[in-house]
Amino acid sequence: MSHSAQTLAASRAQAPHTSMFLRMLVRAAILRRGRALSALFAMVVAAAVATAMLNLYVDVQAKLRREFRNYGANVILVGKQGASLPPDTVSQVESTLSGRAIVASFAFVVARTTDGQPIVVAGTDFDRVRQLDRWWSVSEWPSAPQQALVGVRALSAVSPKNQRFDLSFQGRTIHLTPAGTVQTGAAEDSRVYLLLSEFVAWTAVAPSTIEIAASGSPEEVTAMINQLAQAIPAADVRPVRQIVEGEAHVLGKTRATLLAAAALIILTAALCVLSTLMGWVFDRRRDFAIMKALGASTRLLNGFFAAEAAALGATGALVGFAAGIGIAAWIGRANFHAAVVPRLSVLPVVLAGSMVVTLLSSILPISLLRRVQPAVILRGE
Repeated sequence: MSHSAQTLAASRAQAPHTSMFLRMLVRAAILRRGRALSALFAMVVAAAVATAMLNLYVDVQAKLRREFRNYGANVILVGKQGASLPPDTVSQVESTLSGRAIVASFAFVVARTTDGQPIVVAGTDFDRVRQLDRWWSVSEWPSAPQQALVGVRALSAVSPKNQRFDLSFQGRTIHLTPAGTVQTGAAEDSRVYLLLSEFVAWTAVAPSTIEIAASGSPEEVTAMINQLAQAIPAADVRPVRQIVEGEAHVLGKTRATLLAAAALIILTAALCVLSTLMGWVFDRRRDFAIMKALGASTRLLNGFFAAEAAALGATGALVGFAAGIGIAAWIGRANFHAAVVPRLSVLPVVLAGSMVVTLLSSILPISLLRRVQPAVILRGE
């Protein structure tokens, strides 16, 4: 025997026994690639959905809370018995909440038009309101002195031809120009809004209401309300129930929907894998019979079949994870106009889950594999 032949024989003798095992796995997948691809596709879909849902599950709460902040205040702070608030209340609120909220103050009076009609006039900081109430439909915001933002229903009473108009309060008159209109479908449609400094100079009435869009979970918002009540005893602090309860309800429903959708798709994938593995056992009865006849133990055959299933799950998980990251990013852009941060911590969960699904799906096929009788199969019965 030549030296090269001896070297080759020695290397083969020293090769791990697992190499044959791996070659058998690969050959089994190639020879039955139709079934293998169908099962692999099912696992890729399941892993992709699970990855997307888990990424969204983590990010969706923060993104939905940001979306809810676009619908205005979720906390209202008003002076007790309608009294004006202390001048430094806004700064107190911002200091107490440490930048976790958008704050805007409002002052209200009932003024009179030139023909004596009563009209509610509010003074506020337009820059803050633009951040707080993004849901307002405003044609144009005031940008110059003595300009007013007029509600669509109030426009016909104060300036039907969109001309300058006068308002009077306790014998003092202010001359205003309509800059634009606001429409919300609520009380804002019947009001006239002025810059707060001009409002106070005209009426000498200080703000009595502060609207707050506080960021955080319902529990965190409740804690903020308690902090404000202790820090500002001259005010009543209460949540806007429609916003707070609606936010909690939507978040709960969204989480439940994400988990239910993922569970349903994973169950469907498991059934598909089960069907495929059952077909594998039926198609390969002769192969398993030969292996048994050559001395392979039932434990070895079970391990070989389980390894095939685990390899299928692992491959599907890796491909599905990459696809799921892309799906989550697309959903984030399409629905929240913000990126969903890929979380690599999800990969071990998806990988383990996919392998568990395929291994559980292999339990019934393995039980059928144990019933293979070499003598019966090899006789062609």
